[in-house]
Amino acid sequence: MERKLKEVLCQLPGAVVTGKVNDQVICDLTIDSRTVAPGSLFICLKGVNTDGHKYIGKAVEQGAAAILVEEDVAPVEGTVLIRVPSTNQAMTGLAPWFYDYPARKMRMVGVTGTNGKTTTTNILRTLLTRTGHKVGLIGTINVMIGDDVRKSHNTTPDVVDLQKILYEMVEAHCDTCVMEVSSHALALRRVAGIEYDTAVLTNITQDHLDFHKTMENYREAKALLFTHLHEGVKPNKTAIFNADDPSSALIMPRVKTKIMTYGKGKDNDVYPLTFHVAATHMELNLHTPVGEMDLKLHITGEFNVYNVMGTICAAVAEGLSKDEIIRGLDDFGGVPGRFQLIHAGQPFTVVVDYAHTPDGLENVLKTARQITRGKLWVIFGAGGDRDRTKRPIMGKIALDLADKLIVTSDNPRSEDPEAIIKDIEEGLVDPPADKEIHKISDRREAIEFAMAHARPDDVVMIAGKGHEDYQILKDRTIHFSDAEVVRDYFQKGKTHA
Repeated sequence: MERKLKEVLCQLPGAVVTGKVNDQVICDLTIDSRTVAPGSLFICLKGVNTDGHKYIGKAVEQGAAAILVEEDVAPVEGTVLIRVPSTNQAMTGLAPWFYDYPARKMRMVGVTGTNGKTTTTNILRTLLTRTGHKVGLIGTINVMIGDDVRKSHNTTPDVVDLQKILYEMVEAHCDTCVMEVSSHALALRRVAGIEYDTAVLTNITQDHLDFHKTMENYREAKALLFTHLHEGVKPNKTAIFNADDPSSALIMPRVKTKIMTYGKGKDNDVYPLTFHVAATHMELNLHTPVGEMDLKLHITGEFNVYNVMGTICAAVAEGLSKDEIIRGLDDFGGVPGRFQLIHAGQPFTVVVDYAHTPDGLENVLKTARQITRGKLWVIFGAGGDRDRTKRPIMGKIALDLADKLIVTSDNPRSEDPEAIIKDIEEGLVDPPADKEIHKISDRREAIEFAMAHARPDDVVMIAGKGHEDYQILKDRTIHFSDAEVVRDYFQKGKTHA
């Protein structure tokens, strides 16, 4: 994408320009000095941990054609400086324009909620792809442009990267984008310039209070996706709500578009007539607006009943037929790290799941309990530099639902792993005599301990990291995959205790 610098300046009224503006062409926007190339416009953002103004010299060395700043900066020979009151605010308007508003050229489906976003978006992508659509996906695990896959760094990228990705989707002839929309992205306006057609709420439970401070603030951030859905020029928009989540009733009265709901009650658009959850699959009979559906799915868990119902609402809103939805659901094989069964030749069941919130941990343990004939193990921790208040809550949930607990590290980041474990221990008071509690801060050791001591008919739930293949420590990030640790343990021929 290319724009003349003079055109860029027209989008920044009142900007103070230093340097000579001729016929320079801007071919890229970036907030990362490491990605600056000749012709880039480097945007200097002030963040919590860094300040882009410190990297102006590097950006100039790498050929930046112009620099967007909000501080007084000494003139740089051969480079145009553009000063605005707020680079962040300027960026939210500039990025969608620069990439020619790509979200206007596709159907945009946004899914938000504490848990279930990844599964819901991946099921919907399968349904749409199965019916001939070319689909882009943006989420926690990866970004997909048709069949092209790349790793994600944030659930929802910053506004510049997001608009660039959407532009690439349009260039690749995608007609639909399905994306996870995080509360951070809504609060920080990363999704500025995107007009959604369909929006889905999975649930709102405790998470990210380190950022939002209160549950009310967290809910209001999520609500932005729905209360602004009617804005813009696209017709036939639909807001979809989980009627069994208390937040839905607080948000729905403020929505000015068509509403669909799903949940247990028969007053919903989609609700279960019957369902049976097994170890490796589940059977559902659902009422839907396009007719009753009998489904046998390759995923399991009551929480996934909700994910499937929300997805069906979105699929109906996007115009899919009953038969198309049923065939697509039959094709869906699950998402890595979401109640993922690990087969390594072990005589017991091992499940890896991304559950890292109280609600997420409770959901997966309740599902695991349904398939456990022996003892239920749980290996879990809590992320460092994140909401500390959920740590003892997660400890109490694990104590209530599991038989054998191993408290370990998740991504400790700058915190001492032992201090995080101590916070979790506050929820482990008065354990019953038949419960076992182990504290093993090294995550690999914790997993190997369970692999050595679990018995046939036991279920070992490894919670918190799911699909992640890294662990963030105080001074470095290392390669780490829960699933790999399990497979390595048995592939190395270690003797089962």
